[in-house]
Amino acid sequence: MAKSKTEETPMMQQHRAIKQKYPDAVLLFRVGDFYETFGQDAVIASQVLGITLTKRNNGAASSLELAGFPHHSIDTYLHKLVKAGYRVAVCDQLEDPKTAKGVVKRGVTEMVTPGTALNDKLLEHHSNNFLAGIHFSDDDQYGLAFLDISTGEFFIAEGDREYADKLLQSFKPAEVVFQRQRQKTFKEYFGGRMYTYTLDEWIFDAVYAEDTLLKHFQTHSLKGFGVEEMKKGLIAAGSIIHYLKDTEHPNLQHITSLQRIDRDDFLWMDRFTIRNLELVYGSSEGDHTLLSVLDNTVSPMGARLLKRWIVFPLKDMAKINERLDLVEWLIKETDTRNKLSQAVKLCGDIERLVAKIPTKRINPREVLQLARGLKQVDIIKQLCSGTDNEYLKRLGDALNPCPYIAEKIFKEIIDNPPALASKGGMINSGVEAGLDELRAISHSGKEYLTKLQQKEAEITGISSLKIGFNNVFGYYLEVTNSHKNKVPESWMRKQTLANAERYITPELKEYEEKITGAEEKILATELRIYDALLNELFDYLSPVQTNGNILAVIDCLSCFAQNALYFQYKKPQLHDGMEWIVKEGRHPVIERHLPVGETYIHNDLELNKSEQQIIILTGPNMSGKSALLRQTALITLMAHIGSFVPATEARISLTDKIFTRVGASDNLSGGESTFMVEMNETASIINNITPRSLILLDEIGRGTSTYDGISIAWSIAEHLHNTPHQPKTLFATHYHELNELEIKLERVRNYHITNKEIGNKIIFLRKLAPGGSTHSFGIHVARMAGMPPSLIDRANEILKHLESKHVDDDDQPAAQDQTKEKVKSLSAPKFQLSIFDAHSQTFGDIRSLLGAIDINRLTPVEALLKLQEIKDMLK
Repeated sequence: MAKSKTEETPMMQQHRAIKQKYPDAVLLFRVGDFYETFGQDAVIASQVLGITLTKRNNGAASSLELAGFPHHSIDTYLHKLVKAGYRVAVCDQLEDPKTAKGVVKRGVTEMVTPGTALNDKLLEHHSNNFLAGIHFSDDDQYGLAFLDISTGEFFIAEGDREYADKLLQSFKPAEVVFQRQRQKTFKEYFGGRMYTYTLDEWIFDAVYAEDTLLKHFQTHSLKGFGVEEMKKGLIAAGSIIHYLKDTEHPNLQHITSLQRIDRDDFLWMDRFTIRNLELVYGSSEGDHTLLSVLDNTVSPMGARLLKRWIVFPLKDMAKINERLDLVEWLIKETDTRNKLSQAVKLCGDIERLVAKIPTKRINPREVLQLARGLKQVDIIKQLCSGTDNEYLKRLGDALNPCPYIAEKIFKEIIDNPPALASKGGMINSGVEAGLDELRAISHSGKEYLTKLQQKEAEITGISSLKIGFNNVFGYYLEVTNSHKNKVPESWMRKQTLANAERYITPELKEYEEKITGAEEKILATELRIYDALLNELFDYLSPVQTNGNILAVIDCLSCFAQNALYFQYKKPQLHDGMEWIVKEGRHPVIERHLPVGETYIHNDLELNKSEQQIIILTGPNMSGKSALLRQTALITLMAHIGSFVPATEARISLTDKIFTRVGASDNLSGGESTFMVEMNETASIINNITPRSLILLDEIGRGTSTYDGISIAWSIAEHLHNTPHQPKTLFATHYHELNELEIKLERVRNYHITNKEIGNKIIFLRKLAPGGSTHSFGIHVARMAGMPPSLIDRANEILKHLESKHVDDDDQPAAQDQTKEKVKSLSAPKFQLSIFDAHSQTFGDIRSLLGAIDINRLTPVEALLKLQEIKDMLK
């Protein structure tokens, strides 16, 4: 082993030393024009990137795996490694190899992880890329922080486990950091599907966290952010800043504020509801969501904000009405709306552009786009100030066009700059006299040399005089031997050729000194001017970020106005009462994706606490019960984010919580069945209801036996009716026995989704009507799904037999007790299918026949004859 180490090359010794500092990252090691990976890193790189894995003898006893790619392909390959869930350390050459003595000095210049990505190829323009920090405390309370380093948005929150879970589901962080010893707890509580990284316990210390944040924000206290009492949340926020510094992200000046998320500010939806309603993410890739329908924003800032609005609806009546009133105003003021949308669109993604300034990753084209965006901000500010809408005026007043820096950018950066500053050619003429002089020398070089050649030829009379250049002597005058005697004494001979002599003159030497290195001097001067411009932009980080936030709000509300016009949405009326009334309501997602020629069947619906608190909804499979439930939730949610809704009229009672129990799947990795998942979700609802809750339950109890299911569904409905909270509830079910609840409970009403039978077919009318349904039409749905005709016929036979065995007696007790009698009668083993009826005479004869047979002596022919005899007995 000692021999191996002594034979290791100096470069590999350097690689090993750097790799030891970043053992859990794939190290991209710059060697000349390539990034190389070695050992296990090379194996990972070859698998993820599809590049060739080779082996080289590095001077040690054994060969080492090697895989590399050209340095200019870094963006593409870095993207693939990070997307595959790997941390990547980029190790660059820190000095020019030409001037280096010995091994080139190298060091890690960037650490890229899923939650710290800044490269455009690693980011989705319409989605935030959050890094989350969680602090687990001993009292089962959690501190949480969410930072998007690509925009500078930084949020802080505190709460119990359920709230922490909800925030993680809502923000969908790309990476989560927390205490190392809490790995098992994190996986148990929040699942193992998120990319996580653990940190040492000492980082999650209150004093250290506060000190870290104060140093970052360069303040004496955190009172200005209104978060000083959120001790657990501050620890989580401090851990994020520590983690960023630890992963080679020292330039964080664009993180200028810390916003608190208060649980009481938003309409509550648990993780199940966000998933069940398919608000932002569908159950499978390609599914349509509420976001996909509503998102007609024109800027990346607006798209990101809309996603956040959908998962965090407001419950402050004044703020909601402020949004709704502005949407209504924008609908009427078409010209202003169009001008605002066009201006916002032309701004580009100024949130992410400004976040590139501290790291100086912003290129000249992006700097120019930032200035153009600020010009559009000025236009938007003027449009807002000229309106009579108070909210829009207030938004416009908070905008800052930053005229000085915008004009400076226009003055210094050319109209069509290169994508990379390192290529030069981005600074306007007239910015610096020295730069203009260098350019004049560089651009007029040939012209100057031609004039000099003509002048010397005229003075000396040497008609064949030529000016040339080589790397040894630089510029020279070449004279053929026939004119050698005409050369002035002031010329200095530099080279003798077979047929000519080469000379230099003081004037030519002076010009050469000017022109040599002019291009390098031009580039250095341009980079210096550009760097100074970026340094000035540092002072504008906060105002430009504020502009980005306000533009996002204007974009979202303009989008709502546009949606209302395109999709015929109407303004909802929010009120403090308990009535929920919608006329001709529609499902916003389904109606946008109907087959050509079909129109969505609208429905009226009313919920209140006096007569119709709970609706038991029955109807055939595929008739639209689940769609009606989701539609009710989505209309309520849209009203609370300030959007108009798909209805002709809507009176929406202010809602503080929406709960859904719609569909379920096995959580096999967690060892939970469909029924267990269903009961967990339902328990969460029952334990958290309030008087202003909206509850939507679909097929509760279907994951267990019929009688268990009916019993559970019945008791849940009773509980929701009898609880003092009396939450508004829609309860879709196949258990027709629950229709009896209308008789027993005063605020329960039965409704069904209508259908029409024509011959052997069923047509779903999708209209809501009073009264319960008694038929599920499951066999009809099976036929529509393509089940074989023979199977369908047999199912009909069995259904008829079951129904004949289970007909209600006319002598049963009063109507209100029928369901109990049904459940009681069903629970007793009174009947079985005839094919299993072992007590019938026919099966008794067959049993006697089979009992008398000696199988050991039975020949094949006799067996066939006995089988025929049994068949005849069945006939």
